[in-house]
Amino acid sequence: MATDVKKLVSEMTLEEKASLCGGADFWHTKAVERLGIPRFMMSDGPHGLRKQDEEADHLGVNDSIKAVCFPAACATASSFDTEMIGKMGEAIGDECQAENLSIVLGPAVNIKRSPLCGRNFEYFSEDPFLAGKMSAAYINGVQSKHVGTSIKHFALNNQEYYRMSNNSVASERTIREIYFPAFEISVKEAQPKTVMCSYNRINGTYASDNEWLLSKVLRDDWGFEGFVMTDWGAVDDRVQGVRAGLELEMPGNTEVNDQKIIAAVKDGSLDEKLVDRCCERILKVVYDYHDNKKEGVVFDRDADHEKAIAFAAECGVLLENDGILPLDPSKKIVYIGEYAESPRYQGGGSSHINSSKVTSALDSAKAKGRNVEYVKGFPAQKDEPLDKAELDKAVAAAKGADVVVIFAGLPDVIESEGYDRKNMNMPAAQNELISAIAEVNKNVVVVLHNGSPVETPWAEDVAAILEMYLGGQGVGEATDQLLYGEKNPSGHLAETFPMRVQDNPSYLNFNSDPEICNYAEGVYVGYRYYDKKMMPVRWAFGHGLSYTTFELSNVKLSSDKMTDDSRITVSVDVKNTGKVVGKEVVQLYVGDLNGTPDRPVKELKGFAKVEVAPGETKTVSMEIDSRALSYYEERMNDWFAPSGKYELLIGNASDNITLREEISFETKKIKPMRMDSSITVGELLANPVTAPIMGEALRKAMQDSPFGDPNEAVGDEMMQAMVNFMPLKSLMSFGMMDEKSMLALLDQFKAVIK
Repeated sequence: MATDVKKLVSEMTLEEKASLCGGADFWHTKAVERLGIPRFMMSDGPHGLRKQDEEADHLGVNDSIKAVCFPAACATASSFDTEMIGKMGEAIGDECQAENLSIVLGPAVNIKRSPLCGRNFEYFSEDPFLAGKMSAAYINGVQSKHVGTSIKHFALNNQEYYRMSNNSVASERTIREIYFPAFEISVKEAQPKTVMCSYNRINGTYASDNEWLLSKVLRDDWGFEGFVMTDWGAVDDRVQGVRAGLELEMPGNTEVNDQKIIAAVKDGSLDEKLVDRCCERILKVVYDYHDNKKEGVVFDRDADHEKAIAFAAECGVLLENDGILPLDPSKKIVYIGEYAESPRYQGGGSSHINSSKVTSALDSAKAKGRNVEYVKGFPAQKDEPLDKAELDKAVAAAKGADVVVIFAGLPDVIESEGYDRKNMNMPAAQNELISAIAEVNKNVVVVLHNGSPVETPWAEDVAAILEMYLGGQGVGEATDQLLYGEKNPSGHLAETFPMRVQDNPSYLNFNSDPEICNYAEGVYVGYRYYDKKMMPVRWAFGHGLSYTTFELSNVKLSSDKMTDDSRITVSVDVKNTGKVVGKEVVQLYVGDLNGTPDRPVKELKGFAKVEVAPGETKTVSMEIDSRALSYYEERMNDWFAPSGKYELLIGNASDNITLREEISFETKKIKPMRMDSSITVGELLANPVTAPIMGEALRKAMQDSPFGDPNEAVGDEMMQAMVNFMPLKSLMSFGMMDEKSMLALLDQFKAVIK
């Protein structure tokens, strides 16, 4: 029987209510023993449990329990596999039940605005649709076990540089189209039990004080039902936070702010009903866990380790391959780089797991009796000059090998929570060694362990590149399976790898000011920018190779017409034209063909991953609605797509579109127009409602105007441009209309634009 939360709150004193709005310590909420209200415990996540003792620090790992480290979000997003990440969520939910944890602090869905953000490894993607779908699947998996999640960091927390105070300045359209959708999709499709607000200010207001953010958008627009907590230490004005929709302050040491809530209620500046609301929202989540606590759940670390291996194998992205992969086990192979025996498989900071077991690629190779020699070459966890003796050993070994596999990547000292990367480079020693080995052996394979894109000046000099990201504690075994063809790579990039960091659209506005972060690139983040600029990149969003080949064909639409309330189902045949079983990721993008100003060339609006046997054909389906065609129109405070033509683009990467279909769309929404004398003729002609009126008025006006008889000085095209850009008031200046006629014309326009 469910606990009656409203009744409990009605029995609480004001002091008890205020205390419930703050944490007891680093990881627990406060109990109300008089009423039998239990405290509950949360744990850092999101790719495993970092359960700590009560006195443990937020960023350390020494006091953490042994747990299973699953792949980080940088890896799982590359799987494009919502079913897989849902299963990972279920495993984490079971582990939480076994360890008496009510909330796992994740997933983190902030957009990868810049490859330099130090925390990118635990964020999903540069694309909000992909991030949202992966996040929702993860949340549904965890919460199916009656364990809550805390989706974070809400919102516009896209850097570590002054993240606790910086002011993120962005237009509402930018926020709604790029930085909100991952949260919005997660709330609407999965209802996370909690949302964690970020430290930063958003257009001048701290997230923890921001009523527009926490109530208007999160609850009124999206229908969020859980409670909002702060990131650790993110509270600003505690009383204003209650008004804004902030329920729980974390961590502990909240007594001063508890007293501020009590005082504000007593002096009448805070309605006690708002405090009641906070308590009800918190207790609803507390008792969802407490009333559904499962006893006897076994935390089987060995079984979950096997899951971690399987998940990591789904995430690996084959970036380049001239045919050398999969490796021939009969060949003499040299592994170079300390990551081969000590892989970097997770990021630094609050998500760092005290892993139960770590399997390296070298361990896996030895266990399977592979013909592998190992040379350290360079250290895994340091960024220091290349040791000449180690280089000589590596070069000598490479000369005598059939194939060289170099395990490279980024150490924690370069990439971690708390600070951003200074550049997009790998350690110089690693680049130097890769180039040196490529000079003496053409059969070089590079395996990357990193949480975000790196520059690869040697990319064209090596035979293959396998991106394993931070693949969790099973990444070594997964790497072995992919290198030798036991598994077929099926990951696709969830972010663009630019040629160099200077190409990134946020480059001029990233970490340039400790006070303000100006999101001047607007909606042009990641591939949206590179497409619009027609700028070459190293590897495009969605890119990923396989050991087999696929053919996409036979696109079918449930309709080629769409309205505001209708949907279209898009089906595509996927044929495996190669010789081994494999998984293809079909990607559906939408493009506006109407010349609508300031829109990306295309945007991801659907994807499907499917396993296909050699010679087999399977059909995948994806669905779109009018939102998929729309941009956020600030003048309407709503999503809007103009009537007209749209293109559906289908491929297996953003730069590999192989199928295209057109659809027509008709909307009943009317975009507002300013109806005064400054509106231009062109704007009125572009609107289907006002165009007939303006066209007729213009025809009459042109008869006696200076533009009615074009001459050599004013050609047809020039005349049309001049008239289109001319405000109505200027028609009077050229004798094309008097003031009375212009005002009458404005009245006609106002009558049809309501």
